[in-house]
Amino acid sequence: MTGVLGMLDRKRTQARTILAVVALAFVFVALPAIMSARAAVNIQEVRSDSGVTAWLVEDYSVPIVTISFNFEGGTSQDPAGKEGLANLMSGLFDEGAGELEADAFQQTLDRAGAEMSFRADRDAISGTMRMLAEKRDEAFGLLALALAQPRFDQAPTDRIRAQILSGIRASERDPNTQAQIEFAKALYGDHPYARRSEGTPESLAAIVPDDLKALHGRLFARDNLRVAVVGAIDAETLRTELDRLFGALPEKADLVAVPDVEPKLDQQVKEVYDLPQTNIHIAFPGVARDDPEFFAAYLMNHILGGGTFSSRLFDEVREKRGLAYGIGSGLSSSRHSNALMIGTATNSERAGETLQIIRDVIRKMAEDGPTEAELEDARRYLIGAYAINNLDSSRAIVSTLLGLQTENLGIDYIERRAGLIEAVTREQVAAAARRLLTVEPAVMLVGPDIENGQSGG
Repeated sequence: MTGVLGMLDRKRTQARTILAVVALAFVFVALPAIMSARAAVNIQEVRSDSGVTAWLVEDYSVPIVTISFNFEGGTSQDPAGKEGLANLMSGLFDEGAGELEADAFQQTLDRAGAEMSFRADRDAISGTMRMLAEKRDEAFGLLALALAQPRFDQAPTDRIRAQILSGIRASERDPNTQAQIEFAKALYGDHPYARRSEGTPESLAAIVPDDLKALHGRLFARDNLRVAVVGAIDAETLRTELDRLFGALPEKADLVAVPDVEPKLDQQVKEVYDLPQTNIHIAFPGVARDDPEFFAAYLMNHILGGGTFSSRLFDEVREKRGLAYGIGSGLSSSRHSNALMIGTATNSERAGETLQIIRDVIRKMAEDGPTEAELEDARRYLIGAYAINNLDSSRAIVSTLLGLQTENLGIDYIERRAGLIEAVTREQVAAAARRLLTVEPAVMLVGPDIENGQSGG
């Protein structure tokens, strides 16, 4: 069996190499065309006869097609006592489908020169396939089979389960992983967001193939599906392929309702370990992606800690005092909860000092807001960096298109985004700072015990 798996690993590496070499060979001869295409992304909405909608960016610079999609649901749909079900399922779609058992499916996938992957997060199960355009027919046929007729055979299920269990056992020796698990419980209580996405040894042991089939049947449907495609394929061809890929799925998903939840703040979680460094994690309220004040909060976060080297936290903690190698903040937006998170690691002997500096920086932002110069720098960066971070490759574009659909931002969002950022005033950013940063946060400290009050924030 080891020999067979080794052969399959080599074949998968060869398939990835073929795709990479083809892409690289075209980059240098087609660089001007690629840059032009990235500068003005033309997004088409394609709707199939069965009602499946996809966003498409045609790009013939390289003979590759990339498709990404997600089904709303994810690990929050795991039944109680069978946590880890969605995550386990996401590892099994290339382990056999239809009449093809695991080895035969993977060998056929390799011959098609395609890469296929799935993953589960809190709110969705996502998949991606990247293929040579000339092998599109065979690759899409395999993807259609995996989506509609996954086998979930016992042997590959047990093998993938064992791999996940190995990771869980390894994480038991990692203080930071264990602390994050406890912090999630402290923030979200008995909400599904508090659960481990990979499950526990006990919950994984309880999962049988029938559970996988039941979850697949509930989640994989056309009404909770989003699709994005980038590459060498035209709209009419894609319209037909969408029905081949997704037309056999049920029309409607059967999702369990998941309630919205506010993270429980105003608490301190200490995970005491004998470590040379103390990790500090701080949670403040967040802002929903469709909130009218989102961009004000987005700019405020960038100035506070999201801008990394240009942020206030980096300047005060790293540059002026050398208390940490890095520090950052970020807005975390999920389907049912939002938060603003700050994180760093520092010498344990100076953890109390570091935490107090962070609190001081936050307090000043909440009281005074940003300067006009800070706001202008943040606007300029966030507008200018978008194309580099989100539109510089087919992978980036397809991920961006899927994200825009998931967040319901509209097909014209890329065109509107700069104007939305430019319209934010200093007063609005200051108001967002007061709204988010004047409450007492949740703080987690991982490392040796330190004396610290909870005042300030």
